[in-house]
Order: sequence, then structure tokens, then C-alpha cells
Amino acid sequence: MAIVADIFNQNAWGAVEFDENIVQRVDFKPQLLGGLNLFEPINSRSQSIAIANRDQTLALIPTSAMGEAPAELIPQGAKVRDFRAVRLAKGSTVFAHELAGMLALPFDQQTKSVTDEVTTRTGQIMDDLELTWEHMRLGAVLGQVVDADGSSILWDWYDEWGISQPAEVDFALDDATTDVRKKCRDLKRAAQKAAKGVWTPSTRLGSLVGDEFFDLLVNHPQYKETKLGTAQASSLEGIEGYSVVDFEGISFINYRGTDDGSTLSIDSAKARFFPIGARGAFKVGWAPASEFKAYLGQAGKDYVGLLLSDPSGRDQWDRVELYSYPLYVCTRPEMLLRAKAA
Repeated sequence: MAIVADIFNQNAWGAVEFDENIVQRVDFKPQLLGGLNLFEPINSRSQSIAIANRDQTLALIPTSAMGEAPAELIPQGAKVRDFRAVRLAKGSTVFAHELAGMLALPFDQQTKSVTDEVTTRTGQIMDDLELTWEHMRLGAVLGQVVDADGSSILWDWYDEWGISQPAEVDFALDDATTDVRKKCRDLKRAAQKAAKGVWTPSTRLGSLVGDEFFDLLVNHPQYKETKLGTAQASSLEGIEGYSVVDFEGISFINYRGTDDGSTLSIDSAKARFFPIGARGAFKVGWAPASEFKAYLGQAGKDYVGLLLSDPSGRDQWDRVELYSYPLYVCTRPEMLLRAKAA
């Protein structure tokens, strides 16, 4: 409990007690797909990133500048297409009048410094940027990357490669007699056939599943019988929501999206399957911040930041801005399988 000046009543000599145990309500920020390291980075020196397609075997080719070493040979007959990275930008201006008399934690410090406020706002923008990246990763894993409005399509990787989306599989989890193990094996076979060489011994199939699908799966008799009488029997108890269970070599992840249930989400009764550890199945291209002189000629990176000051000499404001130029690519959309619970 800190003792601070009673500025609320304009009493410079008075003092009041103020409770520092302030609770901030912060929405959950999904980062699961980023943590899986699915996306291999390509640091381009151009806003355009070329992708070669030959017999549905795809590979990213970073655009190079004059004088650089040439890219690897593109196989004869391959079709090369350029895709442009998109621009993500957000900023915040800190005005001097906003800090006048502002309290900060701990309350012994009566005025919050501009540096602290800029740092705080930079962190807030970075949180939004990381959420946007996860939104794009989820889109790539689902085969269609959409903008923040949830409807404007940035890249539809089924259409881009001329591939029909695989039909939805009915897991029939509401039927106790369903052979769920066989359905899992069939899905793995389909993913391996569609991989066209990118499936390695270390590759496995992951699945983002909604709440209803997850609950029906872990409660299904066939799931339980695989663990009863084994050392894994204890794992049938205490299964947490938003956890992961492995069944028939597939990692079923009860995906926790954003708290609003819509910005990032998986339909409650659905499952979306994707390869983990498949060489080159997912890529992320980072284009350079070539709109700023300081970054001309540099290879792209995940983000760049600018710190601007009031040029008038009045020192009325400082501003922070973050920029990112990503291209999230799924090179094997035919491996992206889907299922419904019943």
C-alpha cells in the first residue's frame, strides 16, 4: 500500500492510501501454431516472392537483388508465379498532455515517463501483431488466409494451385460401434499420398478440433479401450479442456482460439488435419520494409519498428509504429484434411 499525494482533490499536502492490487482483464492470445514451428521462413529482398509449381511439387524461391548469387535451378516445365506480401502496420501517438499528472505503478512515481508509455504501447501493438500472425497461420493451416475482417480473402491456396478441397470425413463419434482407429489410419494414408515426397519419417499428423469433437472423441469406447489395461489407463481421467491427446499416431488438439469464439476459432463439431514436420509444407515469406530509406536493400524480417518525434520543435508528442510484410503459404493444401464429429 503506497502513500501518494491527494491530487484528486487538489490537496498537495494531503495523502491518501491507494490499493496497488489492480487486476487487468486481458483476452487470451492464441499462439499454438507459432509454437509448433510449422512455417519455414524465407527472408526476401523484394515485396514479391516467387513460387515454382511442377507436378504439384512446390518450393519457395526468394527474389534476389542484382549481383547476388542465382537461385537454384527451376526444373524444366515448372510454372513460376509471383505473390506479393501484404502490409501490416499499426502505430500509436503519445501526447504530452496525456501524461500530465498521470499516475503510474508503483504510485510513488507520480508522473509516467514518455519512455515507459511508449514501451507499454509498443508491447500492446506487438500483441496485436502476434495475434494477426497467428490468424494468418491458422488460415494457411485451413487452406485459406483471410484478412482481419474475416471475409476478405488474401490467399486461397486451393484455388492458387488448382486443387479441390478434400471431402469432409464423418467420424460418426456419436456411434459407439464406429471404428475410429480405421478412420484415423485412412486419414493418415490420404495425407501421406498427398504429400508427394515431403512426408519424412519424423512427420506426423496434427488436428485442430473443436470442443464437441474433442469431448466425443475422448469419451468414445474405442478410444478408451486402447488404454484400459495398459500403463496409459490413468490418462483416461482428468483430461483437460484445451489439451492434446494422441490417438493412432494423430495429435488431436482441442484448439483454444480467441475468447470471442470467432476471430480465431475451430467449429465445435469439426476437426482440421494438417502435417507437422513435413518438409516445406508451410512457408512464411518476410518482405522488406522498402518503403523506408533506412531499410532499402535489406532482407525482410518479421517486423520493423519506427520511433518518431514531433518535428516542430514543440516536443508535443512521440509516436511508435510497427510494420510487418508477411506471406503465409501452404504448399500442400491437398494434405489439409477435415472431418466432422457426427
